[in-house]
Amino acid sequence: MTNRIDQPRKLDLVGNPVQISGVGTGFEATLQYRVGDGHDEVSGHFNAGGGSGEHGQFQVQADVGQAAFKLDRLIVQVFEISPKDGSEINLVSVPVIYGPRIVRGYYGYREHKVVRGDTLSSISKAFYGDPSLYQRIVRANPDQVTDPDVIVPGQVLRIPIGA
Repeated sequence: MTNRIDQPRKLDLVGNPVQISGVGTGFEATLQYRVGDGHDEVSGHFNAGGGSGEHGQFQVQADVGQAAFKLDRLIVQVFEISPKDGSEINLVSVPVIYGPRIVRGYYGYREHKVVRGDTLSSISKAFYGDPSLYQRIVRANPDQVTDPDVIVPGQVLRIPIGA
């Protein structure tokens, strides 16, 4: 049997609660979830499928607001517990970026398409009023920005927004 996470996708910028959805099945239709950074985690269980081997859609909200995450990157996992030996089986994992670690009061992000002449400092000044906060953009875009001195026209960067 297979499980699949459709949301969040790899390196999505997420907030609290973390919305997890996909397709799965489990023993008596029960699946487990875990969201963590290696220092702290939140876990729980939910029902998916009909309980007799069918795959069904699932959607769960993982409230991670009380977790003491130390890293921006979290791992979202969905798995089954083997009825034979209690081991984790059919585990699927998706790495995500946790917005509340980047900006206080995180509630979403804006997209900015890089144009000629843009720098991370100028983008940071435009969105945050402070060019020195460019690291927020770097942290929110680990797949896009590997060197803060190099961004390319046409890149679409996520700008995390908070209260």
